[in-house]
Amino acid sequence: MFLLYEYDFFWAFLIISILVPILAFFISGVLAPISKGPEKLSTYESGIEPMGDAWLQFRIRYYMFALVFVVFDVETVFLYPWAMSFDVLGVSVFIEALIFVLILIIGLVYAWRKGALEWS
Repeated sequence: MFLLYEYDFFWAFLIISILVPILAFFISGVLAPISKGPEKLSTYESGIEPMGDAWLQFRIRYYMFALVFVVFDVETVFLYPWAMSFDVLGVSVFIEALIFVLILIIGLVYAWRKGALEWS
């Protein structure tokens, strides 16, 4: 047989991880106070009347800046385990990590030349 008992923890975790959010939404729906009124149905519940249109255009530069930040933040996450086990891995992994960092530096130079890092 396939020894299905080895996957008991997996199935238990899967069932619990599916049931917990469903139960949380159900309980919040049952216990939440229901009050429909003009204030509740307004756009903002702060008591201040909204002025102008809700649709504002943001410059793409903000998104590009955030995207470059996320890319280099993830780079740090990938490089940390490599740095912790550097002495065990050997020269080939060092060369792979060097290529990885080189590709990221090329991306940074490209973003810099395109002006994605300018905040003005």
